[in-house]
Amino acid sequence: MRPSETANRAMGVFHGRRIVVTGGAGFLGRVVVRKLRERGCRELTVPRRATCDLTRVDRIEKLFEDARPHLLIHLAATVASPTGHRDVGESFYNNVIMATQLIEAASRHGVEKMIYLGSASSYPANAPVPLREQDLFKGLPEPGRAEHGVAKRLPLIQALAYRQQYGFHCSCLIPTNFYGPGDNFDPRTSFVIPALIRKFLEAAETGAQDIAIGGTGCATRDFIHVEDCAEAVLLALEHYQGAEPINVGSGSEVPIHELARRIALLTGYTGKIHWDPSYPEGTMRRVLDVTRAQKEFGFRARRSLSDGLFETIEWYRSTRSHPLPRPQPSVIEQSV
Repeated sequence: MRPSETANRAMGVFHGRRIVVTGGAGFLGRVVVRKLRERGCRELTVPRRATCDLTRVDRIEKLFEDARPHLLIHLAATVASPTGHRDVGESFYNNVIMATQLIEAASRHGVEKMIYLGSASSYPANAPVPLREQDLFKGLPEPGRAEHGVAKRLPLIQALAYRQQYGFHCSCLIPTNFYGPGDNFDPRTSFVIPALIRKFLEAAETGAQDIAIGGTGCATRDFIHVEDCAEAVLLALEHYQGAEPINVGSGSEVPIHELARRIALLTGYTGKIHWDPSYPEGTMRRVLDVTRAQKEFGFRARRSLSDGLFETIEWYRSTRSHPLPRPQPSVIEQSV
């Protein structure tokens, strides 16, 4: 190996590669971008919606002409509010059109490889647990998340077709619920872990003795720390050449009532927890089979849920020198 090759290898496999990360300013995207820089990537482009609306073909064309990427990571997405469906049509359109146009443009512009982030909500409502990639298209998703689930799995068909016709390498990762420092704690749009952390922490601080949580607490989910999820994205970008989708999760099934108990303990809340079964819980069991990720690119989640929750709670505490408005109504839905 020549000296220059040795130096480049030491600086990281992404050194000298031009990479575009859509959604790179978001929760997961910020971690992915940081990890890319740590691996030696210096030519990173993170398009922002204010100047690069990915639903517009002309903006995408300009992005590719200016950035000339070797690699593309597509993390940008819109998610309808967990407590309502007013924006579900807009969310469906945005997710489908962004992915469709990016795959088309990346193929035409000679991008070597693309990683696309799907969603665990794409799995059929009646799929056997743990959820396996081969069952992804064996039915429709749970009705409450069907629009989002279908929108996020449609690009997989396009990617397979483009691989067959054009030889374009686009691989889909299907992450479970990721969480961690930097998560969204807005009570109007946050999901289960940040919503529970905020609720329990505020109750502990004010001395409240009762908390109401929507659902029965019996639904189960698979949670993965955002650092682990980002690591999976980079491992796939570096090592995975396959066409089949790959689950990214912890492989551990956690009941929501157990999650709530852990968060209550870590935040110092000692009062009562009341479950309101009138609230919808969605799919009752969701945990991913992560065998394929381990086999194909050696991924395994490293952070335990307890450590991850503690880290996330401490991060949120540190941000509260400027208190956020309290959530309304007082009942938390456990939508995930």
